[in-house]
Amino acid sequence: MHPQENIVKVATQLFAALGYDGTSTRQIADAAGLNIATVNYHVGGKRELYLTVMERAHTAERAALEASLARLSEADPVEAIHRLIDDYLDFCVEHPEVPALWMHRWLSDAGDLSDLERHYVRPLVDAVTRALEPAVTAGVIDPTVDVEMAMWSVIWCVHGFAKGGILDADGNRRGASDRAASRRFRTHLHQTVHRTLALPGTLP
Repeated sequence: MHPQENIVKVATQLFAALGYDGTSTRQIADAAGLNIATVNYHVGGKRELYLTVMERAHTAERAALEASLARLSEADPVEAIHRLIDDYLDFCVEHPEVPALWMHRWLSDAGDLSDLERHYVRPLVDAVTRALEPAVTAGVIDPTVDVEMAMWSVIWCVHGFAKGGILDADGNRRGASDRAASRRFRTHLHQTVHRTLALPGTLP
């Protein structure tokens, strides 16, 4: 693996686990098996490295969402909406570092980098909301529903589950790798979205 790719991979893991503010360049260098000078040579300082990590996280998430949103105009809208939910959940489960990075942001991590949400999060939320507008116009989604807030609710729930899971009866944490917990959460998420948007018919 090229040193730059190794550094970005390691930095992604550390930023996701500790946040930007809790991660030092030395920690990144040590985890990558390099010295700080080599890290700076390949990727710049911690700020530049963090921006690279967040850019890559956004690019991966955008690609997953765009593929899913394209189906909204090609399939039954109710089925397409539920497929969108599945795709988003699958992405966050397969890439737990992405929700972890954004959850750190929710806790004011890297507070001096204030434009990330405007450049990365806002466009994706807007894209989903716009893609659902035809379903609102057609009466598939109840026009009284605040669609944007419903989408935020999905984001909060999915990120929370992908990062923290749920507690079982014995107080043990069951995350996305637990099949029973994952299946239970997925069912709940579909039920919640179906009812929140007041979609017609039964769950597909």
